Amino acid sequence: MMDNYLGEIRIFGGTFPPVGWQFCSGQLLSISENEALYTLLGTTYGGDGQNTFALPNLQSRVAVGMGQGPGRSNYQQGQTAGTENVTLTTAQLPVHQHPLQASVKAVTGANGQTSPVGAYFADKGGDNYTGTAGTSTLGADALTGTLTPAGGSQPHSNIQPALALQYIIATEGIYPSQQ
Repeated sequence: MMDNYLGEIRIFGGTFPPVGWQFCSGQLLSISENEALYTLLGTTYGGDGQNTFALPNLQSRVAVGMGQGPGRSNYQQGQTAGTENVTLTTAQLPVHQHPLQASVKAVTGANGQTSPVGAYFADKGGDNYTGTAGTSTLGADALTGTLTPAGGSQPHSNIQPALALQYIIATEGIYPSQQ
């Protein structure tokens, strides 16, 4: 059997904490009833520091190591970060294009044309095509307009695949020695 350290946190698959352990759900504890644990945690996770202190709250959270790895964010002990839902802005999307699909009826007077060469948009009154029959393209000023943004600006889930388990913290155990 392995002895646990006071303040040690473990993942636990049960529905109740074992004797000498509490769930890591941010609850307040009395300093006077848990002096040794308070000396380890202080008010890092909450509490008033006079009568109470809080246990870490790992409900719906992923534990990360404190400090800063190469090219990584710097996390202080007890700091919370992240969000479960995110709404992306246009600035966060990579540059990309959406195709424009249109059909235009061209006329040369009273009758419609199958070839747009030499024809006119009914409301333009000018030549809006370049090229020859079979290879015609729209002229530079033939169409004007805008594309509306795609999407609905609704938040989306930003949670990695997960399995919900309990985190427990030792409220009794060996006081860890400093080296």
